[in-house]
Amino acid sequence: MNLRILLLLSPLVLGACTPADKTASTDPQPAPAATPAAPVETKPTPTDSAMLVGYHWKLESATDAQGKRIDALFPGGRTLTLDFEGGQVGVSGGCNRQGGSYEVDAQDQLKVGNLRSTMMACDKPLMEADKAIGELLSKPQQARVEESAPPRLRLQSASGEKSSWIGEATAQTRYGGPGETVFLEVAPQRVACNHPLIPNHQCLQVREIRYADNGVKQSPPGEWQPLYEGIEGFEFVEGERKVLRLKKFKRDPAPADASSVAYVLDMVVESEIAPAKK
Repeated sequence: MNLRILLLLSPLVLGACTPADKTASTDPQPAPAATPAAPVETKPTPTDSAMLVGYHWKLESATDAQGKRIDALFPGGRTLTLDFEGGQVGVSGGCNRQGGSYEVDAQDQLKVGNLRSTMMACDKPLMEADKAIGELLSKPQQARVEESAPPRLRLQSASGEKSSWIGEATAQTRYGGPGETVFLEVAPQRVACNHPLIPNHQCLQVREIRYADNGVKQSPPGEWQPLYEGIEGFEFVEGERKVLRLKKFKRDPAPADASSVAYVLDMVVESEIAPAKK
């Protein structure tokens, strides 16, 4: 009988000796350690992507193998710029425009072919800038595009030269397409025009020029008409007549205070000093 009572009481005794449930404890518990935030990394973009050709790359900094600034690449008041399109790279901002083929290999090595150049003579700093950028690009460059704001193109040669280029969106990137090529003749004098926001406004006077497939100018040209907005990249000089090759873009949506069409200078086709009016 005593043995039977002992066996019946054993589960109660064991339960009383069992440690209390931790979730019911009123003792302060240490807070779990905070997981450190992962570092934010600048994401590199493949250098043969649309991002490379979608920007004008303006030189921000450049150093030699010893970390010293390459002064020749910074002629006073001018900024060297790289433009990539259709397998060709163009260099501007020095004395002459330079250009050549380029490729980016599987290891993100930017290799530029022999640069062709116009043959103008300029002040010594600009000529030295042409020489210095030619020497820099003659070496394969490890290339990396950073998706910062603005984006940056980082180049580094095997011998240690480093350069950083700031991206400025091209018109195609800003307007979302390649645009339409048109030719406009710009008259040597502005004309008075009625602008809703600018009193006594003076507009460029333009007319469309058409060319046949063989490059021969067709006649007659279009009618003269005022252009209420400027042309991006074009600086008007009173007394100079010019024919411009332009890219015409549609603004969508069109701003309330601007035209639905934007013109961006591609190149100057003709230029002459107009005879003075008698």
